[in-house]
Amino acid sequence: MRSLLLTLLGALLVATTAGCIIPAYSGDPVRRTQELMFTSENLRLFLDDWERLWMLDQPSHLTPYRTHGGII
Repeated sequence: MRSLLLTLLGALLVATTAGCIIPAYSGDPVRRTQELMFTSENLRLFLDDWERLWMLDQPSHLTPYRTHGGII
């Protein structure tokens, strides 16, 4: 009987949530919009962090023109 009650309680808990038990964003529309903007801004800046981590944002030291390298 106790396991049946726990099963029903668990099913009710899962049925009332949309995806996760603890919601990721606020229920208030104004605050949720602000949270979503912060999240998208962090994801947009992730590419800059990735390039900085792998040192891809360093200037190129190659010459802007090709040289022959031999005696002309």
